[in-house]
Amino acid sequence: MEIRKNKSLRSLNTFGIDVAAKYFTEIRSVEEFQELAGDERFSDEKKLILGGGSNILLTGDFDGWVVKNAIPGVAVVSETKTDVIVKAGAGEPWHDLVMKCIDKNCAGLENLSLIPGLTGAAPIQNIGAYGAELKDTLYELEVIEISSGAPVKFSASDCALGYRDSVFKHKFQGQFFITSVSFKLAKLSASHNHYHFRTEYGDVRATLEEMKVQELSLKAVSDAICRIRGAKLPDPKELGNAGSFFKNPSIPLAQFETLASQYPKMPHYPQPDGTVKVPAGWLVEQCGWKGKTVGRAGSHKTQALVLVNYGGATGRDILELSEAVSRSVKEKFGIELSPEVNVI
Repeated sequence: MEIRKNKSLRSLNTFGIDVAAKYFTEIRSVEEFQELAGDERFSDEKKLILGGGSNILLTGDFDGWVVKNAIPGVAVVSETKTDVIVKAGAGEPWHDLVMKCIDKNCAGLENLSLIPGLTGAAPIQNIGAYGAELKDTLYELEVIEISSGAPVKFSASDCALGYRDSVFKHKFQGQFFITSVSFKLAKLSASHNHYHFRTEYGDVRATLEEMKVQELSLKAVSDAICRIRGAKLPDPKELGNAGSFFKNPSIPLAQFETLASQYPKMPHYPQPDGTVKVPAGWLVEQCGWKGKTVGRAGSHKTQALVLVNYGGATGRDILELSEAVSRSVKEKFGIELSPEVNVI
């Protein structure tokens, strides 16, 4: 286990922000993290657990210890005639896991194709897209308590998953290091009769028709979603970004009805709790931000919700842009936007 000082994090965050960590360690096994947790130098420092760096905005050098989770591996740990439990190392790239599950005819993750980042970050964020969320399939987490080095297990219900939210963002923030994530997935039969493919959300069905898909399959749904995401979202390797910067807000029905009288074309999605979800991207675009550049940062030309680093922007530049966007949405619509990206 190598410990590095003043390590640049530029290549380890998808915004491409050029900041450094006082100390840096890459962890590839449970034992390595337990060894690190027992080091007195580690216990005395601020800590940041880093996954794929795809949902984080670094606003300055990190005066502490950055731990890169790189625990690999995907394995089937148990199965029945209809279901399978798949366990993945927290450092396994998320999309690689999805592809491996599809190859094994294990269903449930296909709508989450091409989401960037590592598997260990997925339950923290309760990632979701195109009608699916992680909570639909999460079975169990294995974690290590950072203060003691002791192994602990969390069931899906223990994680208190909500919209882009979990117990790890609140009660247990910064207290645990996730080592593996297990999923309960459906085992597809040749007939597929027992499985409902989720194609109702967004452009999935239309894209499947464009692809001339005759018979639904896990791969076909995944390919459609990859095509949609690829067309909408800029590649971080070419243009620094962290995907959607803001969460889609849910507002009271009365507030929506008032706004709908002013903006009849406002997209909206009624929620089980009686609120109405409004796409943040639409709100941002209506405020004139789509394609707008401020210094070295801006809102992407095809997807207003994606803030980008055009080269040389600092984390503070991106943060100030996000605050300006939020203010304008608040002024125009009376709606508060919350960042989906974690600001450090």
